[in-house]
Amino acid sequence: MGFVVLITWFAAVLLGLFMLAVWLIENDVSDRTVAPSRLPVLVIFSHLLLAATGLGVWVAFLLLLRWPLAWTAIGILVAIALLGGAMFLRWIPVYRGPARLAGLREQSGGAIAVPAERNFPVVVVTVHGLLAVSTLVLALLTALGVVAAR
Repeated sequence: MGFVVLITWFAAVLLGLFMLAVWLIENDVSDRTVAPSRLPVLVIFSHLLLAATGLGVWVAFLLLLRWPLAWTAIGILVAIALLGGAMFLRWIPVYRGPARLAGLREQSGGAIAVPAERNFPVVVVTVHGLLAVSTLVLALLTALGVVAAR
């Protein structure tokens, strides 16, 4: 089961990197149609750094089968989940804003500034979150010994 955790974690990281690329591309502060991001840069890059670090710790656990490494990876996963949840809660109003923005666009007749994260595909955000929750649950079950580590 430890390798299933590795696969789900890696897939979540790939989707997260896709969202980071979208955010970096769309976060052009010189463009007037881009509003300031609601996602703090420190939170984004802390989430990314912890995800990469935790993945490395989990790989070390799989190679060495040292249980403290599994629990360390789970602790890192919890921190990742807290940061991810905070970003998700800040993203929801940006995502739900298009109906309001469409009305404003019609009234003003021009482009309305939207944050970069407005361009995240909903499917990617959803699958990233589901993979993250699955990773945490499966890692916890593995560390508790409910399922075999290998």
